[in-house]
Amino acid sequence: MARIAGVDLPRRKRLDVALTYIYGVGDTLAKEIVAKTGIEDSTKVQDLTEEEVRLIRNLLEAEYTVEGDLRREIQGNIKRLKDLNCYRGIRHRKGLPVRGQRTRTNARSRRGPRRAMVRKRK
Repeated sequence: MARIAGVDLPRRKRLDVALTYIYGVGDTLAKEIVAKTGIEDSTKVQDLTEEEVRLIRNLLEAEYTVEGDLRREIQGNIKRLKDLNCYRGIRHRKGLPVRGQRTRTNARSRRGPRRAMVRKRK
C-alpha cells in the first residue's frame, strides 16, 4: 500500500486519480505530478515500485504544500481575518457566506438546517 503525505492511496485506482485523495491535490496538480515524475498516469497504485513512491513523496514534500501544512495555513489565514475584524472575518465568525452570496434564500450549507417558526396561540 502506498502511503504518501500521511494518506493511504487506494490500491486499485489509477495513479492520477488516487493522488487526488491527498488534501490539496486536485486533478490538475495530480497530472502535473505524474508528468514531472515520468510515471505513466494509467499505472495502478498497487503496481508502483518503492522507487516510484519515493519519487512522488519527495516531489510533494519539496514543491507543494499539502495535507496538515495546508490545513494549518488555511486555518491561520481565517484566524488572521477574524482577528483583524475585517468584513470577511466577521462573516467567518458568524458562519455566513464569505464571498458575497445571497442569504435571503439559499446559504443553507453555511447557516444550517431551517428551524420551524413558532406560531402564537389565539
